[in-house]
Amino acid sequence: MGPLTREDVVSVVGPVDETVIADVIAIQGTLGELTEAWAWATNDEALINEGRPLPTGRTAALVDVLRSDDEDEEQAG
Repeated sequence: MGPLTREDVVSVVGPVDETVIADVIAIQGTLGELTEAWAWATNDEALINEGRPLPTGRTAALVDVLRSDDEDEEQAG
């Protein structure tokens, strides 16, 4: 599987700002890492309760990008 595309990002996280898409693609993660990062960004408490280890590496970087976008939306809304 090749690098993430805009379509990959939108298929996992839904419609988001083009800057977020560019930031996600720049991390050069895999579709699996993006999917895991989205799960952590949207519902970390459930994953922690399951005993899953905290994300590291590219997955953690993707979580940071996704969470920063969520925080930006909350401040704007």
